[in-house]
Amino acid sequence: MKPTLAALLGHRVHFIGIGGAGMSGLARIALSHGITVSGSDSKESSVVIALRALGAEIHIEHSAKNVEGADYVVYSSAISSHNPEFEQAMALDIPILTRAAALSVLMSESKSIAVAGTHGKTTTSSMLAVALQACGVDPSFAIGGTITASGSNAHRGTGEIFVAEADESDGSFIEYHPYAAIVTNVEHDHVDFFATPQEVTSAFEAFAATISPNGFLTYCRDDEGACALANVVSNCELASYGINPESDLVLDNVVLEAMGSNARAIWHGKVVGTIELQVPGHHNLLNAAAVLLTGLTLGFSATDLLTGLSTFRGTGRRFEVKGTVHGIRVVDDYGHHPTEIEVTLKAARRFAGEGRLLVIFQPHRYSRTQAFFKEFAASLSLSDQVLVLEIYAASEKEIPGVSSKMITELMSNGRYVPNFLEATELIVESAQPLDVILTLGAGDVSSLAPIILDGLNRRFP
Repeated sequence: MKPTLAALLGHRVHFIGIGGAGMSGLARIALSHGITVSGSDSKESSVVIALRALGAEIHIEHSAKNVEGADYVVYSSAISSHNPEFEQAMALDIPILTRAAALSVLMSESKSIAVAGTHGKTTTSSMLAVALQACGVDPSFAIGGTITASGSNAHRGTGEIFVAEADESDGSFIEYHPYAAIVTNVEHDHVDFFATPQEVTSAFEAFAATISPNGFLTYCRDDEGACALANVVSNCELASYGINPESDLVLDNVVLEAMGSNARAIWHGKVVGTIELQVPGHHNLLNAAAVLLTGLTLGFSATDLLTGLSTFRGTGRRFEVKGTVHGIRVVDDYGHHPTEIEVTLKAARRFAGEGRLLVIFQPHRYSRTQAFFKEFAASLSLSDQVLVLEIYAASEKEIPGVSSKMITELMSNGRYVPNFLEATELIVESAQPLDVILTLGAGDVSSLAPIILDGLNRRFP
């Protein structure tokens, strides 16, 4: 049984893998409540250093002795059941919570809004937090990425609202029981956990069933999976958004620019204003529409919500411009599913203008590559040149016969380059002014962006 928030006060909570995007946010909020926090991670990082400064005791190793004396242990789906700390917690009969269960405890005394969907969760939840701040409220939030303006992925606010990114990857988002929820889209992914599209659909149906009967579900009318979900929801009110004219909030007069976008918003037949974004892509207009509709349904002013959205500058690793050298722009993005890659490359193509689009892509997980290698090849073909690194395994064991070569063999513009150094050297040598270089993937490919910028500086002193 989950503890209450009050039960955690005066006790020590240990986070296995505390440096991760989601776990670090929970630790930060726990510390703000005065909860004693310890944790472990495999490496030092700026996140670990920041948590130490807030009072967390963090070990850079996974060792059974780290959990001794802990009252509760929190772990994420990235942690193996064979992790020595997990095994020790089991042996000592210490209560163990999933990341989702721990988050549900931390937001249990708030009016929570869970942002779910196969794609767009981090950006949409970040937009929602920023838009609500512009309305004069101070929401708490726990997000799987860093909001560019604040430099943080979590915050304990003074207001009653708690915005939480709801990760569906292991089905644990059914722990949240939110007041309201946003579902941006529903599509097959996380094939290591969901063997079939129907399993994904069932997970989202179970999640939607936990929404408060006094609350509501905001969903995208343009997405087939989200519409199918809405058709079976009967426990709460529904609110839809999209360019579909049947939506409760309709977008029209859409304008897509190199590093921005705008559209008119019509709510129940009445124009409430124009969404103006500093981030590119049609998908981000839809994300903003979800935020605007949710805010309006909560009773906030359209003017304030739109003002907040206009100030949103993005989140870390979501089309994040890392630098420009000699007219060559380097961008980093987290996209790791074929659909995400397609919308990202379309936005990148507009950003490139007359220049070329050069991509270094790192597939994430063997199981995803095996399931979608044909779709990866098709989406990556939207670029001019693609260097494909070897698969980032995450926590998976290698699947015999599955390699990034499966993708490049289906491409005319793709090349398999497993060596990081060789890939960066090739991309630096081929780049010309006006080109855009995009590092793409959910693994450690993001580490190449500063190396590429350094190489460009040396090539064009």
